[in-house]
Amino acid sequence: MDRWLKMSATALGRGIEAGEIDPIALAEKYLDAIDAHPFADRVYARTTPNRARAEAAAAATRAKLGQRLSILDGVPVSWKDLFDTSGVATESGSALLAGRTPDADAQVMSTATRMGAVCLGKTHMSELAFSGLGYNPVTATTPCVNDHDAVSGGSSSGAAGSLAFDMAPLAIGSDTGGSVRIPAAWNDLVGLKTTSGRLSLRGVLPLAARFDTVGPLSRTVEDAAAALAMMEGRSPVSLAGGTLDGARFVVCKTAAFDDIRDAPLDGFNHAVGRLVDQGAQVEELDIPIVDDALGLSGTLFSAEAYGTWKDTIEAAPDKMFAEVLSRFRGGADVSAPDYVAAWQALDCYRAMFWDLVAGFDAILVPTSPILPPNIERLATDSSYYVRENLLALRNTRIGNLMGGCAVTLPTGVPSVGISLMAPPMDEDRLLRVAAAAENALA
Repeated sequence: MDRWLKMSATALGRGIEAGEIDPIALAEKYLDAIDAHPFADRVYARTTPNRARAEAAAAATRAKLGQRLSILDGVPVSWKDLFDTSGVATESGSALLAGRTPDADAQVMSTATRMGAVCLGKTHMSELAFSGLGYNPVTATTPCVNDHDAVSGGSSSGAAGSLAFDMAPLAIGSDTGGSVRIPAAWNDLVGLKTTSGRLSLRGVLPLAARFDTVGPLSRTVEDAAAALAMMEGRSPVSLAGGTLDGARFVVCKTAAFDDIRDAPLDGFNHAVGRLVDQGAQVEELDIPIVDDALGLSGTLFSAEAYGTWKDTIEAAPDKMFAEVLSRFRGGADVSAPDYVAAWQALDCYRAMFWDLVAGFDAILVPTSPILPPNIERLATDSSYYVRENLLALRNTRIGNLMGGCAVTLPTGVPSVGISLMAPPMDEDRLLRVAAAAENALA
């Protein structure tokens, strides 16, 4: 049974289908693993053992009757602490929301439950999801699997930790500027950023709703595809037969390599070489409008985030971590005309961007130009916190600004990922390409 803790979510699902794995025993194995792990309190904000046992028992009955609902029916899942969970506190990593307990599940959680997912509990996160580092002195800071003195990445920090430390086989997070992809990359996982609007945000605590997306962190691309299908209430796309032979990729040179550290650059270059070895064609392209779009970030992200949370924040600002509070307040002085003009400009940049890269199977960038920063230094050095946070999110934010979908894959270099971006609502095709890339990088 110990091997269950290392298996992919879809492999566990196939084991249940074959009668080799009992969903009840599987849930207990993960609940025991959580209870026994020294980092459990830094990964899970709270667990839901009664719900997990009830859902696992129902899955076991369906399996015996040959009535399984999906490949993930009976498979345990962790959920970031911004997904409403009926009768369970959902606080978005903030003392501002302490004790907030919804009476219904978020829509994506409700759909996943109808597909047989077993809820293990809620995972820690950056405060109100507004940091890419995962450092949260208000609740808890999840460590990186490769360096326990470093952060795991955010804002879906505990989501990544639940997989990386074998306390869940699948995790659901959210991504507004990189919050799925950064922790996935830094913990050697797969992370899928979906297109805004593809998955429901009903019952998901917002950061900047026009950029907010729901997405899985997983051990394999197959698991990511299955998780996406689970939250949409359908069967996953087939990934069989994918090949890189003749695939065309373009490396976005603009901005993505500025101030990049040696390890992320080496890992990215190694990964690109592996793709070429498998028959892919890789070109490089300067895309100046990427710089133009990135220049709008402060206006767009900060203004919407502060507008969303202003009243709650200013009622008790002393409850917040100072760096996150400062980041929110950065949106206070953005005028309505500037905000509207920024969105109009971004809509133009998006159209131009996808026209420029039409014909390529994916756009490639290093997922993050830095490695996970040190926790102690983040706690004591404000300039370090600000610099590393902005750098961590710089490359992933390209995908959010351009409105596409993206997936990060491990490169084989610890805490270094390579990201593949594709046009909006093109997740199914991107996942097939990513599965072929995953095979090349394995």
